[in-house]
Amino acid sequence: MNFFDFRCVLCQKNLFMGNNGICSQCNKAIERYTYCGCCGMPTPNNVQYCGYCLNSPPYWDHMIIIGHYAPPLSKLIQQFKFHNLFWLDKTLARLLLLSIYEARRLHFINFPDAIFPVPLSHLRQWMRGYNQADLIAGYLAKWLNIPYYPQHIQRIKNTPTQLGLNAKERKQNLKDAFALSIQSSKYHSIALVDDVITTGSTLNEVAKCFKTLGVQNIQVWGLARAYSSR
Repeated sequence: MNFFDFRCVLCQKNLFMGNNGICSQCNKAIERYTYCGCCGMPTPNNVQYCGYCLNSPPYWDHMIIIGHYAPPLSKLIQQFKFHNLFWLDKTLARLLLLSIYEARRLHFINFPDAIFPVPLSHLRQWMRGYNQADLIAGYLAKWLNIPYYPQHIQRIKNTPTQLGLNAKERKQNLKDAFALSIQSSKYHSIALVDDVITTGSTLNEVAKCFKTLGVQNIQVWGLARAYSSR
């Protein structure tokens, strides 16, 4: 990227310095929608939680996302994750920050006491060279002035990739895959940062670890929600 020639990362339109990295037209093309405040799946207007979450809530309490995992947002995330364009972290983090502020305005959600990125397996992080959730979480913690702990969640089992697995297989694949490096928590509320949320199995396993420590409120901050079966 030429840092003296600011262009939209999606359509290459010229941008003013200080822009979020994408032009207003591409930003408007992101599929934002009314979603369940718990699982991120689409809901009718004025419905805060879907029936599924009311009957079978996950271990976390609230979810905030940028939008649906579809172009142009999915293209942006894929470039970030799979094409070594790690400098897109700031662009995506700013988009997520705007969604966090919007959720606070609409649903009166408080900022958490601490931020934790969801870890990759050691093999996948070694192959990629970075953990995308870690990069996003670092910016959010800096901008919001919230403590940030990138090492406290440990992936103790190198699980096979989740791609191609259904919801039941994902849950089984991730069973007992995570542990925490702390024995107790001084935080009432935390945020878990991840990239693409599909079934939520990974986040649920991590959130369960924190609830066991006594954390009362867990927010999930994600770049995008992929529509999937439960």
